Amino acid sequence: MITEKDIKDIPKYMIERIKQKDKHDFPYGDSTRRFYSYLTKFNGELAKITVAVRNRYGKWYCKQVAVHGIHNDKCFIKDIIFYQISGYIVGWFSEGLTKEPKWWESDNWDWNDDKYFDPYAPVINPEFALKFKEYKYSQADRYPYCNILKYLRTYEKYPQAEYLMKMNLVNYATSKTILRKIAKDKKFRTWLIRNSAEIALKDYYVSTILKAYKENKNLEFVQQFEAFNKTFMHSDKYLPIKKAFNGNIERFFLYLKSQGTHDYTSYYDYLNACEKLGLDMTKDKNLVPHDFKFWHDTRINEYNSKKAEIDRKERAKFYKQFEDVANKYLSMQREMKDNYVVIIAKSPADLINEGNKLHHCVGCMGYDQKFIKEQSLIFFVRLKAEQDTPLVTVEYSLDTHRILQCRAEHNTTPNNEIMEFVNKKWLPYANRKLRQIAI
Repeated sequence: MITEKDIKDIPKYMIERIKQKDKHDFPYGDSTRRFYSYLTKFNGELAKITVAVRNRYGKWYCKQVAVHGIHNDKCFIKDIIFYQISGYIVGWFSEGLTKEPKWWESDNWDWNDDKYFDPYAPVINPEFALKFKEYKYSQADRYPYCNILKYLRTYEKYPQAEYLMKMNLVNYATSKTILRKIAKDKKFRTWLIRNSAEIALKDYYVSTILKAYKENKNLEFVQQFEAFNKTFMHSDKYLPIKKAFNGNIERFFLYLKSQGTHDYTSYYDYLNACEKLGLDMTKDKNLVPHDFKFWHDTRINEYNSKKAEIDRKERAKFYKQFEDVANKYLSMQREMKDNYVVIIAKSPADLINEGNKLHHCVGCMGYDQKFIKEQSLIFFVRLKAEQDTPLVTVEYSLDTHRILQCRAEHNTTPNNEIMEFVNKKWLPYANRKLRQIAI
């Protein structure tokens, strides 16, 4: 086990290798902090040293910040801290780059759990691991990732990891699921060798590999289906599709694939249209039509036509309700000797026209619903000489017998003359007429 006393300074030759690597990666001397790592031996044990590097004031700086031993359950850290938002931060007081040390900087090494303080840091000398007898055949020098100790720990328990490396299946070299399968199943090993080139090229999910082997299916197909299924299953919106196919999502996937599409949103629209049209979706001719695009467009058009007819009928009923209310309170209109007249809205179209011309919201926001429910009425104030030209809109409450709103163009307040007419002449008149109406 490595102890704090075992930790030594970075050898000069390693500093030079790190510097050359950094110069290659950052030829213009980026001042941003970055990390590298190298393998060494401390107290007879393989260790990975993580170093922080940066450029400042035309100089290049390099310092050890973490030490991980392959069999240690803790790592040693120095002048480094981790924040959830900011990530890893390195202190540079001992190098003279700051006037005062941060609270977590120290001359001594601290320690933490081994799984922490292991930032992304390319390994400078992975071949060093092969000097250890137990890792001589590990293929560690071919391992391209930073977590090389994880790979070697896995190799100690599952020597089969060597074969994965030799087959260029590097991404699976630490997969215990794959390694256990290799150890137990000879047929799987044969199958894996036969498909290793494709797997290395496409980087399939582990679950894809196992399912393709178990069910003797094409790897590409299984991968596509798994990706499709993960996306598809996350949305409750598509429950009707799952129900229509009795939960057989693979059949649905195969059908879309046969139609040259993965657009299950279009199928959802198609299914919704078919159900609204009352079609029997237990029949394959409806569930999986031979030409999806043709029948999708056909059913959508049929549904839209049916919906338009329903909307027309419902709208006609709504317009009739609006007209009935307007006729009921028609006597509240006023046209006398004044310069202004007051006209009650006769239809929802009148509200829309008024809102468009005066640039306010009487044509939307539910005023038509409030009108037919007799919660409030809408009246138009017009110049007597220009009764077709919108001027001022009034919302009148049937509950309180008061004016709720009186708005001119762009929701502005009308001039004093109009306000006096509305409040002093029309409102008393309208309230008198309202008392005469049998409610």
